[in-house]
Amino acid sequence: MEILEFVQANWPEILEMTLEHIELVGLAVGIAIITGVPFGIYISQKESLASLVLAVAGIIMTIPSIALFGIMIPIFSLINQGIGFLPAIVALILYSQLPIIRNTYIAIKNVDPNVRDAAIGMGMTTFQRLLKVELPLAFPVIMAGVRTAIVLTIGIGAIAAYIGAGGLGGYIARGISTSYAVMIQVGAISVSILAISIDVLLGKLQKRFSSV
Repeated sequence: MEILEFVQANWPEILEMTLEHIELVGLAVGIAIITGVPFGIYISQKESLASLVLAVAGIIMTIPSIALFGIMIPIFSLINQGIGFLPAIVALILYSQLPIIRNTYIAIKNVDPNVRDAAIGMGMTTFQRLLKVELPLAFPVIMAGVRTAIVLTIGIGAIAAYIGAGGLGGYIARGISTSYAVMIQVGAISVSILAISIDVLLGKLQKRFSSV
């Protein structure tokens, strides 16, 4: 009951913080897709580089989120941006890279060689083969990586409130500092609902485009 009462009394603020969270995650994952998918495609053609890139991305994933946000503070303090949106975005982009790069790499590598050879036999250039044959076949696996990155980033994005980036993590941080359990619960439940809702939505989009 307390949770429902809190939500009813604070729903405009909850909505505002949800939109902040979506903006934070959307921008971070959007940049991660723009950089990660081409990079995943590139290393699928460069086996010697693939192991190094995936290892570095894996190491970044093992860094505790609060520690990585902490690392961002002195770095961005050099340009007077140590606290707030910018360091949070950079940290979230780094966290998003591994599932996107890895899934893109695996998806392109697992395209049936016979299909690839048939495309070559038809006289397609490397770019045409990639655009018309390999990427459509790899799309479901790449999309799975994007979904993983988004859900992961929504959860980690809650920690970004500790460096002033806003979002639903603000309730969790304020609730912990004031020992207000209901506020913590509302923040945690809101983050979970957001992650589940977006994952379900993306799953439906994935099925729709995969069946086209």
